[in-house]
Amino acid sequence: MRMSQFFLPVLKENPSEAQIVSHRLMLRAGMVRQASAGIYSWLPLGWRVLQKIEQIVREEQDAAGAQEILMPTMQPAELWRESGRYDDYGQEMLRIKDRHDRDMLFGPTNEELITDIFRHSVRSYRQLPQNLYHIQWKFRDEVRPRFGVMRGREFLMKDNYSFDIDYDGARRSYQKMFVAYLRTFERMGLKAIPMEADTGPIGGDMSHEFIILADTGESEVHCHADFLDFSVAGDVDYDSDLSSIIEHWTSRYAATDEKHDAERFEAKVPADRRISTRGIEVGHIFYFGTKYSAPLGATVTGPDGQDIAVEMGSYGIGVSRLVGAIIEASHDDDGIVWPDAVAPFNVGIVNLKAGDAACDEAAGHIYRTLSDHGLDVLVDDTEERAGSKFATMDLIGLPWQLVVGPRGLKSGQVELKNRRSGERVELSIDDALSRVSTA
Repeated sequence: MRMSQFFLPVLKENPSEAQIVSHRLMLRAGMVRQASAGIYSWLPLGWRVLQKIEQIVREEQDAAGAQEILMPTMQPAELWRESGRYDDYGQEMLRIKDRHDRDMLFGPTNEELITDIFRHSVRSYRQLPQNLYHIQWKFRDEVRPRFGVMRGREFLMKDNYSFDIDYDGARRSYQKMFVAYLRTFERMGLKAIPMEADTGPIGGDMSHEFIILADTGESEVHCHADFLDFSVAGDVDYDSDLSSIIEHWTSRYAATDEKHDAERFEAKVPADRRISTRGIEVGHIFYFGTKYSAPLGATVTGPDGQDIAVEMGSYGIGVSRLVGAIIEASHDDDGIVWPDAVAPFNVGIVNLKAGDAACDEAAGHIYRTLSDHGLDVLVDDTEERAGSKFATMDLIGLPWQLVVGPRGLKSGQVELKNRRSGERVELSIDDALSRVSTA
């Protein structure tokens, strides 16, 4: 993509309305623009990041055996009345009437709708287990939307729902999602710690939030420092017993403020390993048994011929929130520092003298070669001054910057900069291409 053709409305100054780093940088980097309070339009740079995050989420859900569907944003109120949540949910739910005076709502979550789909489609325990997910825009009418996409009213969310014949099956489904979440966030370059958490309006009696430690987080969290060294790299056999992975990731103390026990924290964690800070929730998983299946009549015929209300779980990831969370975890004074897996472009080519035949030819050659290797490349072919070009590239945070200028080309070299480390090296074009394409 050529910068001269790319819609990238960057801002030189920090917007006054932005209170946290991610909000400031997303506005300055031309990723989003506010439509109204807590509602944002996603511009090309932000949309590319959002799509890459969404694809990682999708791949890990598929690998864990979940199946993708798509449910509507608008839901009939009668389903929520059946579950008993319509009047209890609160003013965060946007309630409307259609032209036939039927009560509808803009879905904040989908437990009722997915349970309705299940109860009309599955009859026998032999059809279990099932795990269905979708990635969809949702709306919660926050009384005070703030922090940009971190706490907006409209947001993109992955939510999925498991159905099992008994508690043991439901626990296995829960464990699969637990591990899938660890893998999802690790692929994005994040250290997300599973913490005991309150279930909130979803309900249930087993729940974990996946938390990124950040000073700008919404809630206080407490955990063992060992989590910072944990990893779930490598292949996972989701049909095997996952208990050892779960035990490893729950063997240390970690809890949100609602579940925090100061005495237990001090007893279980040495003083020099205690972390008490703030955190950003990027995922939340619940087991809630028959909370929805029983009132909505989602039953299957069991092995003994008797009807059984299925055991359910719910699993959410804030896809759009993750964009802000990643920036909070990965930035410096100059701008965003994207992890490779979610960067909008892998490489930014800075043509220092657009219009110069040698520079244009070299930049074009580099662009075509890297693109042929499957990399996403943005080339700054504008007539901006060099300082402005460098500032923009640092602001938008692409992992690699490749600088092409008349002086370097005279000696057959270009400059390669790693955005994260700040390392700059002068290399031949072939060596620079090799290093970037194999990184």
